[in-house]
Amino acid sequence: MSLQQTTDYHSRVPHYRFADTLAEQEAQLKTNPLLQRMIEARQQLAGDPHRPLYHYVNPESTLNDPNGLCFWQGRWHLFYQAYPPEDSRQHWGHAVSDDLIHWLDLPYAIYPHPEEKVFSGATLVEANRVIAMYHGTAIGNMVAVSDDPLLLNWQKLTNGAVIPFAGPDEPPLPYSVFDPCIWQKDGLYYSLSGGTLPNGPGGKRIRANFLLRSGDLQTWEYLHEFVEDDRFTLVGDDGACPYFWPIGDRHILLFFSHMSGGQYLLGDYDKARDKFVATDHGLFNFGPSTPAGVHAPSATPDGVGGVIVLFNMNPGKPAQGWNQIMTLPRRLTLAEGGELRVEPVGDIESLRYGHQHVGKMVLPTNQEVVLDDVQGNAMELIIELDPKQAPIVEVNVLRSPNKEEFTRIAFFKQRGFRYRDRLHNSTALPANAGERSLVPLRHESLITLDSSYSSTLPNVLSRAPETAPVHLEADEHLQLRIFIDRSVVEVFVNGKQCVAVRVYPGREDSLGVSLRSQGQDCELRSLDAWQMQSIY
Repeated sequence: MSLQQTTDYHSRVPHYRFADTLAEQEAQLKTNPLLQRMIEARQQLAGDPHRPLYHYVNPESTLNDPNGLCFWQGRWHLFYQAYPPEDSRQHWGHAVSDDLIHWLDLPYAIYPHPEEKVFSGATLVEANRVIAMYHGTAIGNMVAVSDDPLLLNWQKLTNGAVIPFAGPDEPPLPYSVFDPCIWQKDGLYYSLSGGTLPNGPGGKRIRANFLLRSGDLQTWEYLHEFVEDDRFTLVGDDGACPYFWPIGDRHILLFFSHMSGGQYLLGDYDKARDKFVATDHGLFNFGPSTPAGVHAPSATPDGVGGVIVLFNMNPGKPAQGWNQIMTLPRRLTLAEGGELRVEPVGDIESLRYGHQHVGKMVLPTNQEVVLDDVQGNAMELIIELDPKQAPIVEVNVLRSPNKEEFTRIAFFKQRGFRYRDRLHNSTALPANAGERSLVPLRHESLITLDSSYSSTLPNVLSRAPETAPVHLEADEHLQLRIFIDRSVVEVFVNGKQCVAVRVYPGREDSLGVSLRSQGQDCELRSLDAWQMQSIY
């Protein structure tokens, strides 16, 4: 007899049923005891100097993976693994937004039972309902549906796992039962289950995502491992938290590896064979996910050919009553050459105040230029630099006056890999080495986000600098969009790359901004700075 038939996993968290119209729901939420408790908890935690102002943080206790990001009836919905204080098993927390920036907390959405814990999963929006597919620990992958205006009421199909684990007396399954995602094709539902296969080099495990199909969401047929030609991911990676969506004229599979962090495969969806043929790959982590790094994705189509994604970020210092946060939402699109672009998305501009502008100036060789009038720990910076021939250009933020603490953002011009264009079809190249030299040469630069000196506090966990490749054309200026929010710094580079880490300045005066050009002069073209309001 299975665990779901013998164990009572009912949650101890209060659970409320809401009305079916928006007006009634909004009226109920104004007096809902659980939501009132969340509002009070958020107020109590607001005084923590490292708790972000404009990155989403759950209202009470801790959180883990974001889940089920979707757009339903004119609003964005974010779900996440929440740990309510009276029952610290994972439930799905819930927040809603009109603009992807200002989030309104809602009561917990999906509660455990018959599963032990509500783990990660994705959503599929249909015309008349939203389908959530997620992993229910101890029993298998689950499906729940909701159709009310604010997605407050959820009903689990079959009241059990639709893709269960094998029973103790059954043969092992040819697929893993873990974090699922879901989509629809030709009137049928498809789901990926995250996992690994043991057929890597030397019998080591490699990333795998197993494809299943259903006509009714309740009975699922296993097809095969979904990804073909994955020569990109590392031995030891796994395919947790998958999200599979169209992007431009291609498809993208985002996932999380417990070994090497968030990443994606880009390729073509062969719908006749139900295979995803991988042609390119990239990372969202450029160092470990812990401590203080980017963790798992949650992604959904934006309706105009792109994909919206956000990630949870791990702590690098103990926090009283809370730990992880969410990144800003990012919009992924494809450039003309097929390369992935990444930019912040949502009504960020509505948070700005106190604008300051610094005009064109030369940054003299090997001299740090401190911008005395540009200071803050909740800011947005937009900086355009012409590196010229300088091998390193630095921006330091959260800098104390005597530089006891600072977070370093460094651009290393053309210090990355040097190779023939990776998007070129190398099979078409002539064998003659001289003719091969006609293929365009790429010389990547590097962007580094270094928190080595961000904090003098004794309980902050150190991490190596986050260093990512970024390719700039010969005449392309460096454009940095930097978001500073108390304990997080996110850096977007020319709409092509993003690096982010958690930081924990210990000094109240670690607010400064400085610039530096190493080896040769470079030119600051412009700098714009804004203070940022709280979203709560």
